[in-house]
Amino acid sequence: MASFQSAHPNMSRTSSNNNSTAANSISSNGNNPNVTAPKRRTSLASFPSSRSTSQMSQPSPPPSRSPFPPGHDPDRISDQSSKSKTPSSGLSSHHSSLSAPRRVNANARPARKLRSQYPRSSTENHVEYILVASFDIDRGPVMEHQYPVAITGDENMLAELMLPDQAHARNQDWTIFFLHKDTSQEEDDEESAAKEDRRRRRRRRRDRAAGIIDEDEEENEDDLLEDEEWDDEDDDSSSTDSEPEGGEGPPLIYVLNLVNTKHDKTPLLLLALEEYFKSPVPETLAMLYDAVNAMDLSLMPRLSILERHLLQASDNKDLFVEKFEQMIQLRIAEDQAEEMADQPLDVSRSPPKPAGISRLGTKAHVEGAQSMYSVPRDTHEFESKVMYKGIPIPIKVPVAVMPETVGDFSLIKLIQNFSDAHAKSPQPFALHPHLTTNGVNTHPVIILANALLTQKRIIFLGYNMPSGEVAEAVLAACALASGGILRGFTRHAFPYTDLTKVDDLLNVPGFIAGVTNPTFEHHPEWWDILCDLPSGRVKISSRIDAAPVTEGLVYFQQQNSGLATLASGTTNTSHDLTGDNAFVADILRSIAARHGERVIRAKWRDWVSKFTRIAAQFEESVYGASALYIGGEDQDLMPAGVNGHGYVWADDGAKHKELAGNVTRIEGWRNTRSYYSFIQDLAQVYTIRPLKGLDLAHMHDRLRLQRLSSAQSKDIYETFSKHIHTYDEISLLLSVAPESHAGLFYIALGLFHKDREVRTYTAELLDRIAEHEAGQHWWKSLSRFEKLAYNRIRREADAERAKLEGDVIIPPVVDHIRIS
Repeated sequence: MASFQSAHPNMSRTSSNNNSTAANSISSNGNNPNVTAPKRRTSLASFPSSRSTSQMSQPSPPPSRSPFPPGHDPDRISDQSSKSKTPSSGLSSHHSSLSAPRRVNANARPARKLRSQYPRSSTENHVEYILVASFDIDRGPVMEHQYPVAITGDENMLAELMLPDQAHARNQDWTIFFLHKDTSQEEDDEESAAKEDRRRRRRRRRDRAAGIIDEDEEENEDDLLEDEEWDDEDDDSSSTDSEPEGGEGPPLIYVLNLVNTKHDKTPLLLLALEEYFKSPVPETLAMLYDAVNAMDLSLMPRLSILERHLLQASDNKDLFVEKFEQMIQLRIAEDQAEEMADQPLDVSRSPPKPAGISRLGTKAHVEGAQSMYSVPRDTHEFESKVMYKGIPIPIKVPVAVMPETVGDFSLIKLIQNFSDAHAKSPQPFALHPHLTTNGVNTHPVIILANALLTQKRIIFLGYNMPSGEVAEAVLAACALASGGILRGFTRHAFPYTDLTKVDDLLNVPGFIAGVTNPTFEHHPEWWDILCDLPSGRVKISSRIDAAPVTEGLVYFQQQNSGLATLASGTTNTSHDLTGDNAFVADILRSIAARHGERVIRAKWRDWVSKFTRIAAQFEESVYGASALYIGGEDQDLMPAGVNGHGYVWADDGAKHKELAGNVTRIEGWRNTRSYYSFIQDLAQVYTIRPLKGLDLAHMHDRLRLQRLSSAQSKDIYETFSKHIHTYDEISLLLSVAPESHAGLFYIALGLFHKDREVRTYTAELLDRIAEHEAGQHWWKSLSRFEKLAYNRIRREADAERAKLEGDVIIPPVVDHIRIS
């Protein structure tokens, strides 16, 4: 029996659950840090690094015209990152047609240069290690090879982790595990490189002062210094593109392990393993290592945090397609420049014909159009290939991956597994304030989510199941509770473990572990929640610690005596105070309607975001202030009508009831790793916000949920129009008004406001949104009625302007509204 592993620093980000079968072959290779290249920076964006907050360099953006609020969501904040929009260059698809007003607006594009996620000049490898282990009948698990160098640590332990229990009884299986990366050598190498660079610059200055450097060399030196300054600027700016880092410890090595596979869906690993059986030598591993690291991902654009959020929350396959086009255009320009440089100058020769760009899956691409580069058919996934032994193996790499998203998993599968049994035969749970927030009939998925939020010990048991399916459930649970917002779950996850490691497991508070041995079920003292995968049942341990009575709970009960009993969480209730029952019903309807994995993830992200916002409101109402709210000083400078913040309810009665339903869950969360990491993330993200002082989510929710007077709504619409101009500000507005939540509907209602100024402000704001790379798609989703109102307002404004200027009024041609 043999197992095959490869470690891959960026591969963890490529292993999203929406990958095709071919993509799984690569993304199933785990993720490992760099040890081989001495000056290489490891890319582990999905996890916090070991740097503390004070060590992080995060430049503040230039002062914006408008303030922006402390947001509740770290991923809803964008820095001014990637450069943007290029004209559609003859793509053979319909995505380039835009039914929206076209005006010149310099702020419609991001101010930053468009960059690749994986530049061609980067020294980072896709795969860092390849490990091979086998089972010896006398010695047990044995590590056979580690390529290109050995991973620090216990080889016997690694071999045991690579070979799950009962692997010999199955035709195929896989496991995944995480290792803490040893960064000491890397830090020493980086420090040495920095010292050498400083010495080199000082030597240049001395030589220049002494007149040693001639004119040609001086020009070269000046160019080199400019390049270095540009690289430094890119490095500084890249920190604002990346996820906030919670400082939880050293980066993780992701190791995804293929075991004893005969009929696997991952052709790359299957081919490699078969080749290794034929020739079990390091050269075979080197061939795979080189093939995977030669995979070209340099045309994948790097998105900002907000852009990634918009892409993940949308099903539009053309979203940010302009960035892919521009990446290709830049590459074509580079290729042509290199070709011209290699050829002698000939003035009679005509310039090279511009290369075309096709869209994958289109008729032009299928019929073999003369295009070297092509845009992905779905901008959520970048399509590449690995050439292994002359065989092109297609790979799909997710363009946007949020924190705590590791491996190939399905939230839909996890939810359905625990929903079906509950729907057929509901079994009441023993009451626990942190878990049963809807009484004894709380949905099992909500029990699981509550357990993750309140840092309970969770076991996923898959008796007689492949360990790969158990590991998949663990990874899905981590993403479920994170929502791409919270952290601290995967760092304490054990996707697969066994009885030999129980002692180590029990030393980890709030672990999330996957097992296949039924012995765990008979030891309730080892776990708080047991999720039995074969039966689809969730069990609360009889040995679980009781929830302590906290000051926050007591204060809330004193302030709301009528809700004191419900807030305690110790009595059964049939009222859905939290809204969780309605939420799960909506999720199940979406699954039944085949809305897809991306939609379900977006809904869970909204659920986690709502929970954090409600928690902030709870802290403010009970304690007088919230650690989850940052930037009160900036908000105090705002006009009285728009200086509110936080979650919005229709009235105070609804607010108190929902807080009562959530109080025990919130109090349980306030002492967890994810809570403290979230506070750190908020503080870090606040420094790079495009806006400070305005809570756009709060104002949009007021339009959506409350009955406002004309004056109140006027304040909001005018604030939107006056303060939202730049690319990042518009991206932020789109993030609080996703397409799945009616899009621009509530903003466009300003077109019908009784105040003419408000109607004009709203039309101007929609103009700017329609020119935005993502906003153009939001514009297209507006109803015909709203577009008619917009055109009427634009005609009136143009007529008034022409009258003032003494011009002849020419009715505009409206080609972006078609009424049938």
